Amino acid sequence: MNSSPTDYVSTVDSAMTFIIGVSLVFLIGIIITMIVFIVKFNRKKNVKPVDIHGNMLLETIWFLIPLFLVMVMFYYGSRGYGQFISVPENAFEINVVGRQWSWNFTYKNGKKTDTLYVPLDVPIKLSMVSADVNHSFYIPAYRIKEDVVFGKTSTLVFKPKKIGKYNVACAEYCGLNHSKMYTKIVVMPKDAFYNWYGDTLKNVSLN
Repeated sequence: MNSSPTDYVSTVDSAMTFIIGVSLVFLIGIIITMIVFIVKFNRKKNVKPVDIHGNMLLETIWFLIPLFLVMVMFYYGSRGYGQFISVPENAFEINVVGRQWSWNFTYKNGKKTDTLYVPLDVPIKLSMVSADVNHSFYIPAYRIKEDVVFGKTSTLVFKPKKIGKYNVACAEYCGLNHSKMYTKIVVMPKDAFYNWYGDTLKNVSLN
């Protein structure tokens, strides 16, 4: 079984690893360069620095390296964004309402809960609205987050790959008890979810 709870984890983690790695390389490089300059151009050595003008090679390198790094970051970002907005035809839809300071979930059969129950290995589509102020639906373990803006329906798509319970939080400050706006997502085997959901699930494809 996949060790990651969703496919988003590897996508997001690889992007973050790349960005942090590039940042560390530049940080170390800048620090080393500063130390070299401090030693080389120490006032006691009486070395006079010389300005460089019109060096096309340096300017080209300085342009191409950042361009390459930014395009790689763009690739990672676009790949992850494509996963977020792509809704499979067989997605199991659940309506979500965020309000101060709770999450509520409504299923197609009318069942309502304050905990998100989903079946394993089934694409899930969350159609989310806010009942008051702006919120943000955030599942840290899944590396996914989507703003829930008042007056607008937001969509979040994911496919659970691992059975378990995971925290759901609000990542947008929404008032006094914002820090308490937590619930759980419970990923269940298909048979267990079928029994929990009820007979009306017979008309729903969980392939």
